[in-house]
Amino acid sequence: MDFDKPYIYRQYFNYLKLEKGLSVNSVEAYKHDLDILFDYFEIHNIDPCLATLQDFNSLIIELGKIGLSPRSQTRIVSGIKSFYKFLIYTNRLDNDPTALLEPPKMSKHLPTVLSLEEIERIEDAIDLSKKEGQRNLAIIEVLYGSGLRVSELVELKISNLHLDKQYMLIQGKGNKQRLVPVSDEAIKQINLWMIDRNMLDIQPGNEDYLFLNRRGAKLTRVMILIIVKQLASDAGIKKTISPHTFRHSFATHLLEGGANLRAIQMLLGHESIVTTEIYTHVGIGYLREEILNHHPRNKK
Repeated sequence: MDFDKPYIYRQYFNYLKLEKGLSVNSVEAYKHDLDILFDYFEIHNIDPCLATLQDFNSLIIELGKIGLSPRSQTRIVSGIKSFYKFLIYTNRLDNDPTALLEPPKMSKHLPTVLSLEEIERIEDAIDLSKKEGQRNLAIIEVLYGSGLRVSELVELKISNLHLDKQYMLIQGKGNKQRLVPVSDEAIKQINLWMIDRNMLDIQPGNEDYLFLNRRGAKLTRVMILIIVKQLASDAGIKKTISPHTFRHSFATHLLEGGANLRAIQMLLGHESIVTTEIYTHVGIGYLREEILNHHPRNKK
């Protein structure tokens, strides 16, 4: 079958709206899940019509590694299975490769944490002579220096950076916003990346996203996972890590350095901060002082 993605997308979403009676928001959720699937297919050069159960299982495993919750994985699996049932229903496929697809059982274990020395080895492994080198260094510094989720990183916008005041506005889970301090080192690497970024031919609609690929489009979560894994391999790190590992390391190092647990919870986005306020019960100034006093990147 010749897979005409735009045409099949239109047909599928019309099917969801007209025959299944789904709301606009539900259809958008299905579209979001399919975009994740097709981003993965594109990166790995997989033909959607020739995809196997192993391909889908590999996708779900990678989603778990970048910190996607079991509930979110289950929703994505449901969306993928629904799409392939539609392909069977419309006689575009004879066999459903997702028939036996299930979200993996997530074992309970302590999260992997990198030492400061290991993080520095990863940064030292970055080849700054390559076009993406400075971008990747800035990515690592933001992940480790501010404890962002990978989803927050790829959605990070230039308009939400307030580097002169050393904080950024983050859109977290459930569209909750919080203010997160930015370390001096992260600011330095972001500013250097902006020099390279300004030389890109940026695709329409991507002008405000901080981190872009070579084609001038925002990076995906899967692409961040690939970048992190490659850098860890280049640095000789044997631990199984993901972008979320830097978030765990951020929180662990702050706690070990004596930071207040309440401040760490706020920094990780476990409690919201009102968008228009600079100070709350735990103010942004205090949060910044916690990082400056306890994060190893800021210790002389």
